[in-house]
Amino acid sequence: VALVGIPMFIGALGFTGAGIAAGSIAAKMMSAAAIANGGGVAAGSTVAVLQSIGAAGFSVGAKIGLTSALSTVGGASG
Repeated sequence: VALVGIPMFIGALGFTGAGIAAGSIAAKMMSAAAIANGGGVAAGSTVAVLQSIGAAGFSVGAKIGLTSALSTVGGASG
C-alpha cells in the first residue's frame, strides 16, 4: 500500500510528472527553497527529491528498501 500511496500523496502535494503544479503546496515549498538558496533549488534537497519521485516514482532501490523496512514494521506490529 505504501509503495503506491506515498507517490500518490506526493502527487497530491503538487509534485507531478509535468512539473510542480502552480498554486500547490509543492510550489510554496519550491519558492521557499529558492529564496533560501539565492534563487535556485539545490540538487538533493527535499523539494528536488520529492519532484523526482512525483515525476518518475520510486527507483528500484527505494522500492526494495521500503519493502524491507515496511515488512519489518508490519511483522513487528503483527
